[in-house]
Amino acid sequence: MAKYNVIFVLGGPGAGKGTQCENIVREYGYVHLSAGDLLREERQRPGSQFGEEIETHIKNGTIVPVQITCSLLKRAMENSGKDRFLIDGFPRNQDNLDGWNKEMSDVATVIRVLFFNCPEEVCVDRCLSRGKTSGRADDNEESLKKRIKTYNESTMAIIEHYRNLNLVSEIKAEHGPETVFEDVKKVLTDLQ
Repeated sequence: MAKYNVIFVLGGPGAGKGTQCENIVREYGYVHLSAGDLLREERQRPGSQFGEEIETHIKNGTIVPVQITCSLLKRAMENSGKDRFLIDGFPRNQDNLDGWNKEMSDVATVIRVLFFNCPEEVCVDRCLSRGKTSGRADDNEESLKKRIKTYNESTMAIIEHYRNLNLVSEIKAEHGPETVFEDVKKVLTDLQ
């Protein structure tokens, strides 16, 4: 079986990962898998064996165990019938990376990491604005402080790991979505 090709999409909360993933899906035909969305959907699924545990982690701004996230990602990949994926918001820490390598290295190859680098104050403003209409439990100041702390302490090390492997494309994400997408297109055109 051929391996799935994966682009990890990383950046702070509110950096524009979801918006850019929508653009990439439309323009390049990748399947967008948001680790956060998969976890939120699983939490809502009646009879989910993971729902309560996921709920606790989301409310506390902590990271869900990697085995749960990997099993949800793998299931979504298998169910899609496709072979090119954007995985947004994962891996978030060393444990996630180790778990990914253990659980997924035989089924998926990371071909690129898109790192949306955005100033913290821009990210916070975007999340608080989104929170007015998103219905997301984690788009509030208290959860955001925890999410940003987790990102700075844990996710930046993952970005550095992939930078050392020459797989990171850093994109300045404080500009408007159209401007940012022009930079994304330069990276993806080179991957085609």
